[in-house]
Amino acid sequence: MSVVQWVYEYEQGNASMKSLLGGKGANLAQMWNIGLPVPPGFILTTEACKAYWEDRAGLLDAVWPQVRQSMKRMESATGKTFGGKENPLLVSVRSGAPVSMPGMMDTILNLGLNGDTVEALAAASGDERFALDSYRRFIQMYSDVVLELEHGDFEFCLAQAKKEQGCRHDHELSPEMLRKLVGQYLQMVQSKGKVFPEDPWEQLRLAIEAVFRSWNTPRAVTYRQIQRIPDDLGTAVSVVSMVYGNLGNDCGTGVCFTRNPATGERELFGEFLLNAQGEDVVAGIRTPRPIQELKADMPEVHGELLRLTSLLEQHYKDMQDIEFTVERGKLYLLQTRNGKRTAKAAVRVAVDMVRENLIPKDEAVRRVTPENVEQLLHPQLDPNLPMNVLARGLPASPGAAVGKVVFQADEAEKLGRSGEAVILVRPETTPDDIHGLFAAQGILTSHGGMTSHAAVVARGLGKPCVSGCEALDIDLQRETIRVGDRIIRKHEILTLDGSRGLVVLGSLPLIQPSFTDDFRELLSFADEIAALEVWANGDTPEDAKRAREFGARGIGLCRTEHMFMQAERLPVMQEMVAATDREERVAALNRLKVMQKDDFLGIFEAMQGFPVTVRLLDPPLHEFLPKVPELQGRIAELEKKGQGDAPEAEHLRRLARKAESLRESNPMLGFRGCRLGIIYPEIYEMQVEAIFEAAGELVARGVSVHPDIMMPLVGTLEEMKRLRAMVGEIAEREEKRTGVRVPYLVGTMIELPRAALVAGQLAQEAEFFSFGTNDLTQTTFGYSRDDAEGKFLAEYVRLHVLPENPFHVLDRDGVGRLLEIAVQDGRGTRPAIQIGICGEHGGNPSSIAFCHKLGLKYVSCSPFRVPVARLSAALSVLGLLS
Repeated sequence: MSVVQWVYEYEQGNASMKSLLGGKGANLAQMWNIGLPVPPGFILTTEACKAYWEDRAGLLDAVWPQVRQSMKRMESATGKTFGGKENPLLVSVRSGAPVSMPGMMDTILNLGLNGDTVEALAAASGDERFALDSYRRFIQMYSDVVLELEHGDFEFCLAQAKKEQGCRHDHELSPEMLRKLVGQYLQMVQSKGKVFPEDPWEQLRLAIEAVFRSWNTPRAVTYRQIQRIPDDLGTAVSVVSMVYGNLGNDCGTGVCFTRNPATGERELFGEFLLNAQGEDVVAGIRTPRPIQELKADMPEVHGELLRLTSLLEQHYKDMQDIEFTVERGKLYLLQTRNGKRTAKAAVRVAVDMVRENLIPKDEAVRRVTPENVEQLLHPQLDPNLPMNVLARGLPASPGAAVGKVVFQADEAEKLGRSGEAVILVRPETTPDDIHGLFAAQGILTSHGGMTSHAAVVARGLGKPCVSGCEALDIDLQRETIRVGDRIIRKHEILTLDGSRGLVVLGSLPLIQPSFTDDFRELLSFADEIAALEVWANGDTPEDAKRAREFGARGIGLCRTEHMFMQAERLPVMQEMVAATDREERVAALNRLKVMQKDDFLGIFEAMQGFPVTVRLLDPPLHEFLPKVPELQGRIAELEKKGQGDAPEAEHLRRLARKAESLRESNPMLGFRGCRLGIIYPEIYEMQVEAIFEAAGELVARGVSVHPDIMMPLVGTLEEMKRLRAMVGEIAEREEKRTGVRVPYLVGTMIELPRAALVAGQLAQEAEFFSFGTNDLTQTTFGYSRDDAEGKFLAEYVRLHVLPENPFHVLDRDGVGRLLEIAVQDGRGTRPAIQIGICGEHGGNPSSIAFCHKLGLKYVSCSPFRVPVARLSAALSVLGLLS
């Protein structure tokens, strides 16, 4: 192996070298070089760790001469000798990855002790108890980390020793008992077929190797998978001379944060123990004391700690997490790193540091993640709580909810109105369930995917939802859920975790969301940076108001069909669908127009002059009718009562005939979207008239209105041409009637591969494109969304057949390529064409980054995801999302 520098002295490093020296080593070097009290030491690089996994023995042979040289320099700096029989040098061997992985890898303290050096340490310190306590700790840690013996066996012996002596804490054990305990420990090691090395140099070599090995322990690998940390970074190893917090009551150890990691408040926050070593604080062996109490015990140390922690925060310009030890009244810093913090604290610290002129606005934005924003906006379950998980489904809508199980939307509404918290449980939801969905705290379905009706509506309402939970056998008649041998009955309590797709028995406490002035200010910083605008999907005036409250700069998708799903409107819509001729259909449409116009008045006014993209009717008409078996069942009930000739029975037969005639083999690719508007033009004419009548009234009152009228499922130029002409005729007619000119655009949703491929043609007529990536993903992959997500997509991701669920994260290679073609060709025909995205991907950070690269004007998402999208748009500019 060629000569490579595997070992770095502190003088050779700095904070910018984390990839080589690990976070711990780089920060130790930085603190040393700015003159802070850091014990002498050196660092083995992450490159050494990588080389170790390629050639274990070869690496250790190559690195060993450099370790020897660095140990000699440490001996000179400390005036101690490693393995010496007078004033022995002991060291800690600690891991330190480039990315913080707290608690995942291994550390060994007090290395260098054996039967001779423990006596020398006792003589040098004048404290036999301290020396034996250090030896006891060393044997226990070394046996666990290096020899891979069961930690609990040593803890049992320690507990027995304290019981025998009648003491509660480790530091109360007598020297005699500690000497006996050391003997028991060494005997235990031997009984397990292991040899505890007496030679300190052998101890050091094996310890370094063990820390390298800890990079690939199951817990470290799992942590990296969860946190999406690459596996090829490796860990550095810091070898640092020991300073002792367990020499007596003028000694101690602690951990502190320069700000409160839970709230972000500007105060020193942490804990300490007198006469202790570091693991005593973190392992819960003794109850630590608040850092504020250090002032009473060690006023000078407390004052110095305040000074140094402030200096470190000023130096790193971020909240620091600091480990320290006090040895006979002298303060030593053992580690500093950017502190882990809650989402609430992350926002407050970032904004406060801008106010304090520590960091610029863009740096504040960098320090808050989309995941932080998710946590702020939705109630969450504490992931550390023990929980009885009943089943797992798809994490369809984030957040958490607790409530009584109900199976009927009507009951959900009734109990919700009375103040009861309920979880609506259905095999799947339909538009008829909207009132129940609105009233429920959370939604649980056994079928359907991430873009199923339940999922989409739940996200729009900001409700947690677990969908596609196929382990549930839901019996709507008996109103029970069976999972294996367990039966859950109506009104039993469930907790849903929509962020992780968990269904939990019983009630668990929720962490409530926090939308603070600090958060609003941070998002204003993001808006200054972002190139993309963030719009919202909204179908009601309430949605529009909420969108504006969250900072949306437009409505990117107003689904007009949702306006027909309210209980008082659905029967009128069903009359229109069941009409046998144009005259009947127009009569029903005229009644619907009054309702639609009222909605448009409310939405346009709520948006305060920002654009509103109105999509004309999209779903197949059969979706507004009850299912045929349900209708037949209701007819049979009436006939059984002798009411078969009643008007209600005839009405139901009429609906059943119509539903049967509308039946399609694949309705999502059938008679829907613009096809309805061309075959039944009176439907789209009614909707366009309602738009212009509402807009005209508001413009006449001095209210700014900008409707964008969107045609769904367009695939040909001729479709686009005819529909645009229809809008133009109605707009011209309304302007002549009222004398009011309404500015508007006509465009289309690009949701078919053909539409993307002929976008240059469509742009001859379309003034804007809005990518409907839900359907575009479905038609590109040939996946039925609900079926794919419920049956195989999760397994595809697990098996790495697909990197991500393509309905969750935009597929850049396929669907993304179609977007690129449509953008390029559309702008080739109409350079100023307005282009955005309104599918579910509009709220996904990775997908937003792709939209930024395409140069789109906006992304549109659920109102509740607008803050996530605003931050993600800024992070895309800053290069933190790609």
